[in-house]
Amino acid sequence: MNLRPLLLAALCAGSIHSALAATPMKLDDYLALSGPAPTARLPYGEAPSQYAELFLPTGKGPFPVAVLVHGGCWTSKFGGITQLRNMAGALQERGIAVWNVEYRRSDEPGGGYPGTYQDMHAALELLAAQAKQHPLDLKRMVAVGHSAGGQLVQWMAGRSRIPASSPLYRANPLPVPSVVSLGGLADLRNEAALIKSSCGRDTAELAGTPSPTRPDVFVDTNAAELMPNGSRTWLVTGELDTISPPRVAHDYAARARKAGDAATVVILPGASHYDEVAATSPAWPQVLEVIEAALGRTPR
Repeated sequence: MNLRPLLLAALCAGSIHSALAATPMKLDDYLALSGPAPTARLPYGEAPSQYAELFLPTGKGPFPVAVLVHGGCWTSKFGGITQLRNMAGALQERGIAVWNVEYRRSDEPGGGYPGTYQDMHAALELLAAQAKQHPLDLKRMVAVGHSAGGQLVQWMAGRSRIPASSPLYRANPLPVPSVVSLGGLADLRNEAALIKSSCGRDTAELAGTPSPTRPDVFVDTNAAELMPNGSRTWLVTGELDTISPPRVAHDYAARARKAGDAATVVILPGASHYDEVAATSPAWPQVLEVIEAALGRTPR
């Protein structure tokens, strides 16, 4: 029996497997990410970090919209809006308009509670105004957040449940029908220890401190308690994510379903916390499939 063809086939298969089994991305790989320049850069406040970038696809539209919110452990130390241009450019090429949001973080003046959340409000209010000037279909909208940004987009979906006594209350906020949380850390109450160990952040930085008028700091900040909110959430996490392990996604999904909301967990094989957000990652096709499903689009 001539074993040479079988040996060659095995060697080729091994080479293909090695090529596909790319090394999981690290923080430095994430920080090196970049993408195309936006169509427009629009301020929603006076602080340097209060702006959003609009990416418009070619064509007449109206275009579905992906709101992107970057992570970085709620601080300015680990990148930001620049890295998400990588994803924004890839979505733009697929005919999806992108609203890439920058915001004041906990180590910036005005950031933390309530400023970071007020920035999310203002960014979405500006998006609604832009939809009157550009061909944006806000009925087909998904909010996509990575890590700390996952917490913020999951919070967006529950804004209508914030008590009227809260400084974060807004009447009739723009609905966020679908959310894709990429390695998000959204349950501020139950994941406080993990947030501390993964990001070095204390609850007070993200939710404020208790007071006689606000004894429970999670009542208006914890996405996990602003349910049911009627949205559908996809919790997408790398198999090798150590910042927000797969257990976090499963726990949040179970809580959402118990409250009456729809939630789906997607685990990315061989992916790290940073592969989740890179259009250059082997995990990207699966992430893209989730985003397009959240927009009601069929794969093309």
